[in-house]
Amino acid sequence: MRLSTRGRFAITAMIDLALREKGYPVPLSDLALRHGISLSYLEQVFAKLRQHSLVESTRGPGGGYALGFRGDSITVADIIGAIEEVGDPQGARKARVGVLDTQALWDSLNSAVFEHMKTITLKSLADDQRAHGFQVKERRKTTKGVMPVTLPTRQMPRPMVPNSVFALGQSFGL
Repeated sequence: MRLSTRGRFAITAMIDLALREKGYPVPLSDLALRHGISLSYLEQVFAKLRQHSLVESTRGPGGGYALGFRGDSITVADIIGAIEEVGDPQGARKARVGVLDTQALWDSLNSAVFEHMKTITLKSLADDQRAHGFQVKERRKTTKGVMPVTLPTRQMPRPMVPNSVFALGQSFGL
């Protein structure tokens, strides 16, 4: 297992979603602007997160992404497991004569790190951010393309009286 930039961006974006868990879905464009991440890169990251049901998407105006589960049930290990390509290093390894074999050391370190990541929840990371003074700026719900509903005004019935001198003369038969 390796922790790449993609994994770090995924964790950052998921913390952002956890901080805004009670609000509206978060558009990827907002995440990209807030964290200086390419929008196309975030789309790739969120495609993998969505495949693993860690996030849910909402389409249309006011749409975006929200957590797929409660933040206290998602761990850093879940996020990294969804993002990083986990291969079998044992199967790809060839024994070389005269070279030290330290793979067992790296495997045990990897295992220890991964076990530690299982203990870190997204909620705890969001709570840590709040404890350091982070405050969420609520965004207004967008209503793009939606016209406000207005009831038609009721027009008063028009009186049946002539509206000109000529109509008055015609009403008298002149």
